[in-house]
Amino acid sequence: MLRSEHSPMPADLVAELRHTLGQAAVTQDNLDLAAVSVDASHYLLTPGALVRATSVSDVAKSMAAAKRHKVSLNFRSGGTSLSGQGLTRGLMIDTRRAFRGIQVLDNGERVRVQPGATVTAVNTVLGRLNRKLGPDPASSVACTLGGVIADNSSGMSCGTVANTYRTLESMVFVLTSGTVVDTGDPDCEDKLASAEPELVENLLAMRDLCRRDDLAAEIRHQFSMKNTMGYGINSFLDYDTPAQILCHLMIGSEGTLGFIASAVLRTMPIMPQISTALLHFPTLDAAAKALPDLVTSGVNVTELMDSASLELGRQDPRDGHVIPARPGEAADAALLVEYHCPDAQSRHEAEERGNAVIAGLDLVNKPVFTDDQAVRGPIWNIRNGLYAKVAGTRPSGQTALLEDIAVPVASLAGVCGNLQGLFSEHGYPDSIIFGHAKDGNIHFLVLEDFRQKQGLDRYEEFTEGMVGLVLEAHGTLKAEHGTGRIMAPFVERQYGPDLYGVMKQLKNSLDPDGILNSGTIITGDKDIHLKDIKLTPTVQEEVDRCVECGYCEPVCPSRDLTLTPRQRIVIQRAIAQAKADGNTELEAELRASEEYKVIQTCAVDGMCQTTCPLHINTGDLVRRLRGEENPAAWQLGWSAVGKAWNPFVTVASAAMSVTHPIPAKATNVVTKAARAVLGSDRIPMVSDELPVGGKRRVPGHRSGMAGRPEVVYMPACVNTMFGSAVPQEETMQFAVLSLLTAAGVGVTVPKGINSICCGTPWKSKGMTKGYASMRARVVDVMRRATHDGELVVLSDAVSCSEGFVHELEYEGVTNIKVVDAVQYIADELLPSLPPLPKVASAALHPTCSSTRMGWNDSIRKCAEAIADEVYVANNWGCCGFAGDRGMLHPELTASATAREAAELERRHFDYYLSANRTCELGMERATGKPWRHVLNVLAERMVEFAPA
Repeated sequence: MLRSEHSPMPADLVAELRHTLGQAAVTQDNLDLAAVSVDASHYLLTPGALVRATSVSDVAKSMAAAKRHKVSLNFRSGGTSLSGQGLTRGLMIDTRRAFRGIQVLDNGERVRVQPGATVTAVNTVLGRLNRKLGPDPASSVACTLGGVIADNSSGMSCGTVANTYRTLESMVFVLTSGTVVDTGDPDCEDKLASAEPELVENLLAMRDLCRRDDLAAEIRHQFSMKNTMGYGINSFLDYDTPAQILCHLMIGSEGTLGFIASAVLRTMPIMPQISTALLHFPTLDAAAKALPDLVTSGVNVTELMDSASLELGRQDPRDGHVIPARPGEAADAALLVEYHCPDAQSRHEAEERGNAVIAGLDLVNKPVFTDDQAVRGPIWNIRNGLYAKVAGTRPSGQTALLEDIAVPVASLAGVCGNLQGLFSEHGYPDSIIFGHAKDGNIHFLVLEDFRQKQGLDRYEEFTEGMVGLVLEAHGTLKAEHGTGRIMAPFVERQYGPDLYGVMKQLKNSLDPDGILNSGTIITGDKDIHLKDIKLTPTVQEEVDRCVECGYCEPVCPSRDLTLTPRQRIVIQRAIAQAKADGNTELEAELRASEEYKVIQTCAVDGMCQTTCPLHINTGDLVRRLRGEENPAAWQLGWSAVGKAWNPFVTVASAAMSVTHPIPAKATNVVTKAARAVLGSDRIPMVSDELPVGGKRRVPGHRSGMAGRPEVVYMPACVNTMFGSAVPQEETMQFAVLSLLTAAGVGVTVPKGINSICCGTPWKSKGMTKGYASMRARVVDVMRRATHDGELVVLSDAVSCSEGFVHELEYEGVTNIKVVDAVQYIADELLPSLPPLPKVASAALHPTCSSTRMGWNDSIRKCAEAIADEVYVANNWGCCGFAGDRGMLHPELTASATAREAAELERRHFDYYLSANRTCELGMERATGKPWRHVLNVLAERMVEFAPA
């Protein structure tokens, strides 16, 4: 299916849904539909309509309507599926936005989750109690519990003993009939029998058939490995009663049997002591032969890397030194092994067991177990970066296919060798093999260009060879990623006709109309895996490497308002496809719709880059789009503002003070009129929490103590525009100078400081000429003030500090170092500062810039000098204020901060702290509390309490 194709949808179904759920809950906007037409797989299906459900009732009503109209539907949460199970041509139901509930039970021993909560979000909550979920997929930052449960996802260490199937306690799910089943209800069996007597009868009949000796033996073999092919029919062996059988069949059902509304899962203790070693073997066979003894020793992690993976690792400029040299021409391999232990004594004992095994192995190196993160980190960087290294360097237009299989461990080496033979045979020279070796579970990555027919033909032949290879080894074609569309034609080949017949009967019993995720797991189309292949047109260099994995989505501040970074890229590709297809009407419609959803409501905060495996910053794309649409007159106007920055900031600050006594509602009568003429993305709105203007920056010099360093301090202009949240508070410049003086540090605030800026206002708006002019001025001031890089530069708003760093990067200046004042104070003052009296608690809001630049630990250290408890919300995220974006589009900040604010409002804090003035404004608007810069408060308390 092309990105410009659309799926038909009965008009009466859409009308019924809008009448039942409300107009806003149902959309057929082509941009909205294109945004959810992809997941992390290589398939593309555009739905006919999208429902944004707000309750389980909404989902049930949508299912009932789709059933009446015989329209296929699917559920969408994280969209990280790799096998195509997250897509539909029919009705798509968004179960992410309104389904993120997390309820801790029994002090963390159990947790109730909704399908839209990510694994990372749940583990963040549980981590405060030293607990975590059993499943640990690599996509934890983005994959949601709905997908984890529906795919029976596992991960690097949980194996088959701590996955969803093994840790599920109870589940609430909805059937297509409308029946809601809650297996946590003591009467669930009786209620199910009363509501669904025919289904119960069928389940018991299937249970009895599966317990036939020959079928039971086959099922036990299939599920002795990680296995997500077909349905989890091991439920018929492991459970006796219909409700328990059914809820465990829902695990791994990929949305084809019903909607999983919530689940209660048993959790695992976090093991604080970890010991890691990298074992380098001369051959893959030697690595495979080492596995049984390593597993017997109690190893928790055994990550395999084949010779091609190791060679990629060696080429890494930062971490490649941790990979030993290749021993000659042989195809070497490595195992990254870890023991996870509750205490130091257990770790020591585990290392002794590991060393005893290692002593008898055929190894190239002499590995050493370590708990040193400085050593462990680079090894894991190599392992976790393998996918990005291959996918990120692929030619534009090619698709990266990440497959996973599992075989008995005894067959692992032979299967890997035969896979490498298939790579050579079919022309996939860049393919690599890696994976979870102790489970016999490996992943392999191939690159294909589906724009040419020969690419699809080659992929078909390779797939057939791979299927034969795995099944001959008595393995499973999908270990972790789910059957989806990609392996649906091969389910019967893996299980045989009798067990496949059970699966078809199960599907027919629960979904007789075949509306749930049609084409997934059960299909009559033997070529479905070759259809609806996603083509990826070239768009722009900033984003062409994107594999549409969705890792960026949970950290995006606009994710609940408009679009996510992945979706912004998907829309650019849809526009390019429409243009290539000559579909000028669709192209024009998408371009018109993208103005608000793609361009205006992107915070360009760069948080997407922090979780993207390819380090893509979608903000770069949006800044370019803004630059392309900026009229020449607007570019010239902003260039003129940059040249007159000193008087502009003075006037802006005065305007803040003049308008402050006037109710925002009155002031916005004028601003709304201006916005109507010039555009809502040009003229800001004001709000009542905005402060008076701040004070001008003051140049000058203070000498430090003998033997102490000197720095150049460049106060941020944002603190001149916006004054403090607290009346009579000293200026930010006063606070920083007081702290530096206490540290004995000499400091210079350079001349010309009031005429310079970090450049972010121009850069974020795509004002390229003004940004270039300001960069040049900043570099000139910095060179003179630092004596061409001899002194470190500080600033006092983390976004401005980051902005200065980027200005230097743009200008190619490498000899001037910029750090934020919080980092400098944490390093230079806190170690020698006498303990200050502390308040009981402080809420802390790190920022997108402090996260991107690695300054969060420093902010926390400064906060911990003020308060006994420093609390960062579980729902913390970028506030979306983004300079003036929160004034241009207040709804962006409202959406971005809603969950964090709701969490913080449940209790009182003595202080509300951050490290950037506009972020403080955004959080004050969201919570109604006075947010202050952590250094302002630290300086205030130092002046009051520290001895002279």
